[in-house]
Amino acid sequence: MKVQTYLMFDGRCEEALDFYKKALGVSVGMVMRFKDSPDPESCPPGAENKIMHAAFDIGDTTVMASDGYCRGQTNFQGFSLALSVKDESEADKAFAALGDGGKVEMPLAQTFFSKRFGIVSDRFGVSWMVLVE
Repeated sequence: MKVQTYLMFDGRCEEALDFYKKALGVSVGMVMRFKDSPDPESCPPGAENKIMHAAFDIGDTTVMASDGYCRGQTNFQGFSLALSVKDESEADKAFAALGDGGKVEMPLAQTFFSKRFGIVSDRFGVSWMVLVE
């Protein structure tokens, strides 16, 4: 059994993929656009070039993403993605990059369980917990 994260960017998926490439150096492995679907009914009106399905790798983890219904109303609530890094320098860099255009929820600092831990919501509203293992 396997559980994977699937993020719905509601029309901003391509922008998010470009952002994560820059911020985290992710590798995008697959992108399927709505126009590539054999089922034309699955395409929201005017969304032919939007992303129906994408998969990208952050380290050893594959995250999936989509533009979903393309309404421009992302709503990421009730979860965070935990990004575990090897050292303080990498934590500082990732936290700053993810926070560009986003909002710091808990500043990056030393805690009793990690040399660095903080929570930041990126510009799309995805919550990230950044910590040094």
